[in-house]
Amino acid sequence: MSYLGSEIKKLGFGLMRLPKVSGDSANDVIDVEQVKKMVDLFMEAGFTYFDTAWAYTGSEEAIRKALVERYPREKFQLATKNAAWINCKTREDAINQFETSLARTGAGYFDFYLLHNLGEMRTHFFDDFNMWSFVREQKEAGKIKHFGFSFHSTPEELEEILVSHPEAEFVQLQINYADWNNPAIQSRRCYEVARKHKKPVIIMEPVKGGMLATPPEPVVKILKDAEPSMSVPSWAIRFAADLDGLIVVLSGMSSIEQMKDNISYMKDFKGLTDSEKATIKKAQGELKKIPLIPCTTCNYCAKVCPMSIGISGTFTAMNYLTLYGDESAAKHQESWLVNMHGRKKASECIRCGACEGTCPQHIKIRDRLSECAKIFG
Repeated sequence: MSYLGSEIKKLGFGLMRLPKVSGDSANDVIDVEQVKKMVDLFMEAGFTYFDTAWAYTGSEEAIRKALVERYPREKFQLATKNAAWINCKTREDAINQFETSLARTGAGYFDFYLLHNLGEMRTHFFDDFNMWSFVREQKEAGKIKHFGFSFHSTPEELEEILVSHPEAEFVQLQINYADWNNPAIQSRRCYEVARKHKKPVIIMEPVKGGMLATPPEPVVKILKDAEPSMSVPSWAIRFAADLDGLIVVLSGMSSIEQMKDNISYMKDFKGLTDSEKATIKKAQGELKKIPLIPCTTCNYCAKVCPMSIGISGTFTAMNYLTLYGDESAAKHQESWLVNMHGRKKASECIRCGACEGTCPQHIKIRDRLSECAKIFG
């Protein structure tokens, strides 16, 4: 796709989940030699977009060794991100992340530079530290070609940010077929807000952190019956890549096998057929049949809870567990959505019932929290 003078094919290499030396996810030592092989396959197939971040441990250094030191700089696009909300007390702290990223990658400049994970309590840091001015200055200095932001929150908040900062050149959004109409994520509505503001979109989490590589068995059956030769995760990537107004769809690849699979169906991707679109709708319909806690994250309950329980975050994590059966991933979600947002755990509920009087979905919140406490504490 043509974007601001660059020809970028629709698949991007997300560098958040790079392979580890031991194969142990607890080991932070990235297998650079395997990453080199993955980079070579990717580049040989004509793909050129790489996405890392200051906050991805070891990733920027790895991509320097696997890509920057081995290919001409003009042959690829490199994106990284600034997380001003992580351990930054001053503007200088936030700016130092940019300088650190330049040093780690050795890239000289960034084709795409993102203010990382705007939304909720994180947004204000970029305004407080005047990082919007900083990225404009770096663009003028030639150290950034294009700047935008990644986003995990509501369409209403996305609207506010784009109204306040029309200078953003693009938006990176979490989009996948499971979250497209999910009231807790609202992928479709966020995408529509970005397009209303005429912002090109970079898609992240098309396979939902790997969960759509192993969706519930009824969904697997629908996808395999439709196209037996295609991998299950291919449906998630292709759903995302079929949308209009895209710069690229990122896939966080962790192995040579994943790289080969992605290349096989994205190298000559021309869009979904009507039959394929119908198959994805069937898969979405099957997901809707799974009994979930019907929380829409309106958070009316949070406004009246005397204990500041992370009710909607807990329910979102519980729904992850119900859908995908991955307790580790669900606990990670609960930690992020509850602990990291300054809310208390389900086990601290005092069962006062104030929340239930405000819930538009009439959820028996106290009973549900008791169920969640058995999993999350």
